[in-house]
Formats: sequence, structure tokens, C-alpha cells
Amino acid sequence: MKIKIHPQYYLDAQVVCACGNTFTTGSTKQTITVEVCYKCHPFYTGEHKFLDRKGRVDTFQKKQAYAKKYKVAYGDKKTKKQDKKEKKVKTLRELLQER
Repeated sequence: MKIKIHPQYYLDAQVVCACGNTFTTGSTKQTITVEVCYKCHPFYTGEHKFLDRKGRVDTFQKKQAYAKKYKVAYGDKKTKKQDKKEKKVKTLRELLQER
């Protein structure tokens, strides 16, 4: 191992959660802030509360609503592709054979 290239490791690093819970662990940082910990996470508490980080669920729902409006306005791409397949373009050989 090379000397003086590794970060300092703290055995008593303090972890602070948004719910107010604090505990110690080992890390290369002295203090760590987290949004969810074992005291407030629904998996550990058994509660089924809704976690929304930075409005990601709202933005997802907005995208879904926009996609529905777009599909109604412009149609489905698959049906357009199928319509193009049905309108088969004749080859030169077929055009010449029709005469």
C-alpha cells in the first residue's frame, strides 16, 4: 500500500437523520446527514407511508398525463407503422407486369 494517499477513517462518525435520530458508525467523513434511517423507514417501521423525494412522484405523474394527451392527439406510432406496411409500395417489376 502507498503511504499518505488513503483518506482518514473515523471509527466514531456521527450519522444524523432528518427525523432527528443519530447514531455512530465508521466512515471517512466525521458527520453524515441522511433523509431516511432505520427508525423512520417504512420497511423497518411497518408503516406504509408515502416517501416522495424532491417531488419525483409528481413529475412522474405529470409525464404520464402528458403521454396520454400526446397519444390521443397524435395517435399511436404502432398503428401508423402498420398502416404504412399495409400501403405496400409496388416494385418496378410489379408495375411493369401490370401493363
